[in-house]
Amino acid sequence: MNQQRLTNLLDDLLGDLQDPGLMWQLGAIAASMLLGWGLSRLLRKWMRGDAAHTGVRQFGLESFGRVVGPLAIVCLLALSEVVLARWHHINLIKLALPIFGSLAAIRFVFYLLRRVFSRHGEVGAALLTFEKIFQLVVWVAVALYILGYWDDIHRYLDHIVIHLGKNKMTLADILQAALSVVVTLVLAMWAGAALEERLMHVETLHSNLRVVMARVGRAVLIVVAVLFSLNMVGIDLTVLSVFGGALGVGLGFGLQKIASNYVSGFIILLDRSLAIGDMITVDKFSGRVARINTRYTVLQGLDGIESIVPNEMLVSGVVQNSSLTSKYVWIGTRVAVSYETDLDFVLKLLEEAAASVPRVLSERPPSATLLNFGADGLELQLGFWIADPENGRGGVTSDVNRAIWKALKEHGISVPFPQREMRIVGPISTAGTLPEIRQNEA
Repeated sequence: MNQQRLTNLLDDLLGDLQDPGLMWQLGAIAASMLLGWGLSRLLRKWMRGDAAHTGVRQFGLESFGRVVGPLAIVCLLALSEVVLARWHHINLIKLALPIFGSLAAIRFVFYLLRRVFSRHGEVGAALLTFEKIFQLVVWVAVALYILGYWDDIHRYLDHIVIHLGKNKMTLADILQAALSVVVTLVLAMWAGAALEERLMHVETLHSNLRVVMARVGRAVLIVVAVLFSLNMVGIDLTVLSVFGGALGVGLGFGLQKIASNYVSGFIILLDRSLAIGDMITVDKFSGRVARINTRYTVLQGLDGIESIVPNEMLVSGVVQNSSLTSKYVWIGTRVAVSYETDLDFVLKLLEEAAASVPRVLSERPPSATLLNFGADGLELQLGFWIADPENGRGGVTSDVNRAIWKALKEHGISVPFPQREMRIVGPISTAGTLPEIRQNEA
């Protein structure tokens, strides 16, 4: 039967080659290709020229631009088939339709996968390998469809019965269920990614609220997609109650810590105790909050090292947040001057030196105070405020100390340091014994 179908296909194509209407088919295919690829090229050129689309959004739009070309070709070929079928044979167009349709399907799947799994614009090796395998499978399926082997393969799979307890399912039903679950799951994840991207651009909402809405929306879409796909292939959803009970027992025993971290993640996002960009210190970890995931939070230190902190630590432990209600942070530095120094003058000099540093706030002016009468000199403290703790404290403290040192040198103010005086008591003995040595502080 398949041999007869292949023979008929070749006879139809050879008949079209002798038909004067062949030029209409070739013209329709060529026009469809030119219009489709031209539309795709213009769309991608417009996307590159639009400065408003950058980063991940630009990557996603360019990927979708690659889908437009073959999709437009398929639509134009379908229209040409309807128009030319009244006057000419259309066997060549019928052969071109599944070829360009498979190309459109491949490009569309690539677009969905990259929007879900490569949202930062970087395509991993695993995703590239899967795309090549999927592309090969699609082309093989198209070749089998053109040759007429699809019906035979479906009948063969439909005769393979697999016993699942008291139920019986054919291999064709299982493959169809798996395919529907995968397709609906990928579509749900793509919709969740699009929803998250849209929410992240809503500046009127708090950043934590945007993250919560995006995570909840994605979870709801995935659950609905799985339930819909299982119901669509005829699987009874009541069997999931057994799985739900087993999952509850597992969470109560083996997955208690994981469940606690997930719940803690939503608590952090909802009570707004932390937000992306805050400078925090928890246990021995400190840094800027880079990401708040459902299980852990990523802290990026000023040295570039990222720390993965479980959310349970942020809920049950003590957390220092430098920018919870205000980003203003007070920093102090100490210096000592000699007792002969004019105290009022040097205090004012220190305040002026700190005020000259750009990162020091002028609306909260620096303040210098006398701390103690030290053994080597007057111990002074200079306090100042900054509004950008995410840029670190070491740099601004160094700048203030350098300004203080420069001001003290310009005005001839000495900074005392511990000195020791050594006295030799008694004459120096020639017998090799050392005299008594006394040390006094100068």
